[in-house]
Amino acid sequence: MPDFPIIDAHVHLWNPTRFRMPWLDDNKLLNKPYELAEYRQHTQGVDIEGIVYLEVDMAPAYGLLEAQWVANLAQKDPLVQGIVAWGPVEDGDCFRTYLDALVATGPLVKGVRRILQSEADANYCLRPGFVRGIQLLSEYGLSFDICIYQHQLAGVIQLVEQCPNVNFMLDHIAKPVIVGQNLDPWREEMQALAAFPNVMCKVSGMVTEADLDNWTMNDLAPYLEHVLTVFGEDRVAFGGDWPVVLNASSYLRWVQTLDTLTAHLSDEAKHKLWAENARRFYRLQQH
Repeated sequence: MPDFPIIDAHVHLWNPTRFRMPWLDDNKLLNKPYELAEYRQHTQGVDIEGIVYLEVDMAPAYGLLEAQWVANLAQKDPLVQGIVAWGPVEDGDCFRTYLDALVATGPLVKGVRRILQSEADANYCLRPGFVRGIQLLSEYGLSFDICIYQHQLAGVIQLVEQCPNVNFMLDHIAKPVIVGQNLDPWREEMQALAAFPNVMCKVSGMVTEADLDNWTMNDLAPYLEHVLTVFGEDRVAFGGDWPVVLNASSYLRWVQTLDTLTAHLSDEAKHKLWAENARRFYRLQQH
């Protein structure tokens, strides 16, 4: 385990009786409350200084309510230090109305995520309305979290090229097919994306792209090594992806695995991966 306080840059909290999340309907493991009490229970033994809350793909009608709920939660519990909220990015200039209400929620709203992985069109992010919506984020000082599968990387590279003033966080290393040990063309596309200085990569969601029941550390190693190589120590950040990670691993096993795979890094690089880069990217207050 890291022997210093860390920032978990990717945490979900939910209670299916509060907000509607259709994607949970067929998942018995996850279709139950996972809130801060459960998170603390699952993460015992890890010194977590703060978390960044990531929107949980609720039915769109609940998007603003979700952000307000987490902002209220953060007032009672300082563990929650940042919020990446849902937003109807594809609505282009109309998105501004939503953003006005979103930032009024409070200063803990640091960014927006609009999940792309479920879109049948691999280039959905290149539709004019979506590009315009992303471009608006810079006016509000908000970042964008990119949640895609590997086959959507080529489109995302073109999106980033059109949005030089927006800071991007790539979630889950773009979800390559780790279960099949498919490294290409993921490697080349990740190198191309990493060439943009306004993109950071979240080291998260890896175990759930591997063999859920039989993954090993060696399955993850080549993917992690490539991410560390192309993004460098200043543009990678740890994410627990709890409770989704539970589909493949306990929280502690994921942390131990990543800690072992990065044991060769310098102390400075470890602090960046586990805390400092997330704090800088999401503009978290030092507690």
